[in-house]
Amino acid sequence: MLNSVIGEALPLALGIAISPLSIISVILMLLSPNARRTGIGFLIGWTLGIAVPLAVFVFVAGALPPHDADGGPNVLRAVVQFALAVLLFVLALKQWRARPRPGEEPSLPKWMSAIDSFTFGRALGLGLLLSGPRPKNLLIAASAGVTIGGAGLTLPSEIIAMVVFVGCAISTVLVPVVAYFVAAEGLRAPLESLRGWLARENTAITTVLLVVIGVLMLGKGIGSF
Repeated sequence: MLNSVIGEALPLALGIAISPLSIISVILMLLSPNARRTGIGFLIGWTLGIAVPLAVFVFVAGALPPHDADGGPNVLRAVVQFALAVLLFVLALKQWRARPRPGEEPSLPKWMSAIDSFTFGRALGLGLLLSGPRPKNLLIAASAGVTIGGAGLTLPSEIIAMVVFVGCAISTVLVPVVAYFVAAEGLRAPLESLRGWLARENTAITTVLLVVIGVLMLGKGIGSF
């Protein structure tokens, strides 16, 4: 059962992991003069911003009525899953409609120009703001919470599933930070190249991820009947 739940949750975790804005932010921090402090601060904030909402949604999902032993439909859980799917599709449409027009340069948040002056505390706060409160991440965390909390796992198994989910979700921030401490100078050119590509393809990547996760959640909702 645990392996099955982890298998269902991992694709959702990728929806958070492949988050262009957060990857661009951590890259800019690793290219800044205070890279060692701000990189760690951002990673801690990013991790907390994912782990806390996930734990809340797992608890809420665990409080929903369990699936009938005879395999009958779980209407309430299906409604929650359908609602999450619809919200994901709406957010995907909103992202796509906001995409840059042909020939138009993608715009990035103005605060990114101030990252060179960030302290550990500001980097931690930014990590929290870019993870927890963002609608996409909240919807994905809710989807994962329904998957993990509604599976009827024991508490230790739920914790293992949540740790695996969070580990996968933070991987695209964790790996660059760890790599920087190992080979800082050798990473500068690849990081600059990756930052530019992500800035150009931010909208398309996010839209595709939202649609895929919405389809997954729609399938889960159908499966609850």
